[in-house]
Amino acid sequence: MTTTSNRSLGPGYRLAGALILLVLVSGLSGCGMVPLIGGEKDPRPPTELNKSFAQQLAVDTLWKTRIGKGTDGRALNLVPVPRDGRLYVADGRGQVAVLSQNDGRVIWERDTDLRLSGGPEVVGDLLVLGTSDGELIGLSAQDGRERWRAQLSSEILSTPRIAGEQVIVHTIDDSVYALSASDGKELWRYSYPAPVLTLHGSSSPIIVNDNAIVGIAGGRLVSLELEHGAPNWELTVTPASGRSELERIADLDVDPVVVGDIAYVATYNGDLAAVDIVTGAVLWRRELSAYAGLAADEGRLFVTDSSDILWGATTADGSGLWKQDALKYRRLTAPAILGDKLVVGDIDGWVHWLALDDGRLLARDRVSKSRIVHRPAVANGRVFVYANDGTVAALAARGQARRVPPARTGTAVSPSD
Repeated sequence: MTTTSNRSLGPGYRLAGALILLVLVSGLSGCGMVPLIGGEKDPRPPTELNKSFAQQLAVDTLWKTRIGKGTDGRALNLVPVPRDGRLYVADGRGQVAVLSQNDGRVIWERDTDLRLSGGPEVVGDLLVLGTSDGELIGLSAQDGRERWRAQLSSEILSTPRIAGEQVIVHTIDDSVYALSASDGKELWRYSYPAPVLTLHGSSSPIIVNDNAIVGIAGGRLVSLELEHGAPNWELTVTPASGRSELERIADLDVDPVVVGDIAYVATYNGDLAAVDIVTGAVLWRRELSAYAGLAADEGRLFVTDSSDILWGATTADGSGLWKQDALKYRRLTAPAILGDKLVVGDIDGWVHWLALDDGRLLARDRVSKSRIVHRPAVANGRVFVYANDGTVAALAARGQARRVPPARTGTAVSPSD
């Protein structure tokens, strides 16, 4: 762990990123989607864990279970979602399950027979999920019965967002849709031409003050008003640079994080930046390449960079506070904040706990032998992780989990119901 001074967080990442991309895309022909860096084909060997590491924090695995086939061997954006004492989970072959946060008991489950790829999102009695075939499906959050489905233009690798009577979704071809939450009918669409080469992924919209903030390919960020989809502003966070299309990849696939009137974003092969969400002005930017994600609290920003180094920085100007490189190349998730701790998952199913104030490693616990791809979910003092093999686990620092009222049991239904 290293404390950093007031300088650029990640010098040299643009060149390193381009070299890694060159290895990954060799052999590709006629395809505009580049495999996501940090994926299973990433050539960089993960740093071995310190076998003499001494745990400084007692962590308990509260429960562990298995849901379907996990990601089904595909690069998907299926994340666990905690709501009202329940945990909503989906797998790549179409299974949707709702578990009790307290003990992992199945409340209801449904086989949709779809190639699920993005979500879920849950608000009230509506649960929405996207598919690899470009469908968006709306289910009842109480029992899983299908309410509607809609066909969109391309694969959905983002988490759809429910905003009042609308569902906002970002497809992989850089179209942003607003659909009716009641019946799935299209209300408006915003489309942007994609560059020749892009990473295989897309950011999830963030809903703020009747606007949707969305990161798109080419290092661009756009604010769309929800009523009609008209852009409030659009900016390029990281201008494309380099002589080849490969070197010019600067996608914004990281979900924006909004604190107050400021959105914090990061691009691959580019920059970490702060943007005023009212005016679209860039307040500051720091050279740092990221694709996994970031987290923020009042005054501090935490990010996993493209080399799987974790950084702590100030939200005021992006100055580095600390960095943690003991987990380099371990294909880390975006960080999650739980109290005064930071939590990430890695390629071998380990969950790592760090101190927010200085980035030191506090504890680790293995929940699976399969990779944890997405940010852990946090609720009621618990951390929920979902591994590629379908393992779902709940962890907590000893004595910190808060019991929630038991969720009402629903009914399992089949696709024909």
